[in-house]
Amino acid sequence: MKSAQIYVKRVTSNTILQDYADLMDSSNYTKYFKPSEKVIVKLNLSWSKYFPACSSPPWQVDGVLGKLKADGFTGKDIFTAENRTVVTNIKKGLIGNKWEPIITRHNCYFVPLTRVPFVSFQSKIPLLALDSKIFPEGFSIPKLYIGKNIIHLPTMKTHGHTGARGGSFSDKNPEMQGGITCAIKNSFGGLLTKRRHHSHEYMSEVLVDLLIIQQQIHPNIMAIVDGTVAGDGAGPRCLIPRIKNTILAGYDQVAVDAVVAKLMGFDPMKLPFIKIAHDMGLGCGDVDQIEIIGEDIRGENWGFKAKRSLVIWADQQVRKGRLRFLKEIMMYNRIVFNLLTVNMSGIYHDVVWYNTIGKYRIFRYNKTEWGKLFKSYSSVPLPNHILNTIRHE
Repeated sequence: MKSAQIYVKRVTSNTILQDYADLMDSSNYTKYFKPSEKVIVKLNLSWSKYFPACSSPPWQVDGVLGKLKADGFTGKDIFTAENRTVVTNIKKGLIGNKWEPIITRHNCYFVPLTRVPFVSFQSKIPLLALDSKIFPEGFSIPKLYIGKNIIHLPTMKTHGHTGARGGSFSDKNPEMQGGITCAIKNSFGGLLTKRRHHSHEYMSEVLVDLLIIQQQIHPNIMAIVDGTVAGDGAGPRCLIPRIKNTILAGYDQVAVDAVVAKLMGFDPMKLPFIKIAHDMGLGCGDVDQIEIIGEDIRGENWGFKAKRSLVIWADQQVRKGRLRFLKEIMMYNRIVFNLLTVNMSGIYHDVVWYNTIGKYRIFRYNKTEWGKLFKSYSSVPLPNHILNTIRHE
């Protein structure tokens, strides 16, 4: 049974590309992903700037694309894809995270999801929040996604929004202040338009909705997760990099997130999106029912603590906390939202935090084996043709 098995491997910076190939072989992925069929490789862009554990590292992209090509997939049938948010830029992310030369070297397509047609979607299974609370007038998904297999490339990191359920936000409840982001959350940046920031208020329910949608449109779903360097603290950006030398893969996205949560030190069934998905039969969130293949990690606890950055704290206060009286004007007035919310986030993250605490953490990280490996990847921008080779299929 493929749905309750998670494949785990320890890795080194010297063998990481082969480690990814071995992990994919151990998961028997070619049983579900055929070279004759198109595949979407969904990258994870959490920040246009590079920061360890924040976005898909270059060796993760390189290892997976290289293995696909070695197993007979042609570049024209591999669609690496990513979207933008109100605070990220695709082109800067391609360069900052050193993806662009890798995608070009493997002769694959890069698909900016801002440039593909979106089509209306109606779920055959009732959704929890997307159609009733976020997009009551209806919502759309990328036409490119429908009918294609997908491989997600998330990292292991904390997230300030994924611990609190829609109506249960509380400053006094530390267990509800944050959680993790991994396989399920990686679909967030692909399936929804940039207006998806309104989903933060109902994050757990929206993540479950996205899983429901994925299971209806993708014949096969796989996550190949990088935990070479994992992110602790106030994720998904203001992270503390922790070297963990671990990668894993699985077809059950709930099980993937449950195992990652357990490794990081969280009780998976106390994270609302995992508990809801498990109870709805969308996957297995109970680690006692998940078969671990490869490394024995059942006794591990990395002791991560999810915190909220200043921006996420303020966002939650406006959406469902003490500042909710400002919600209508700050979140739904486009001019005010762009002037205040977006600009404040950019100033805090890109100018203040990144150039102080962030630079110090990067300086220390660059002395590690993974920091040196990152610097060895080329960051020379290549011709813009990579952004224009988009197939609308």
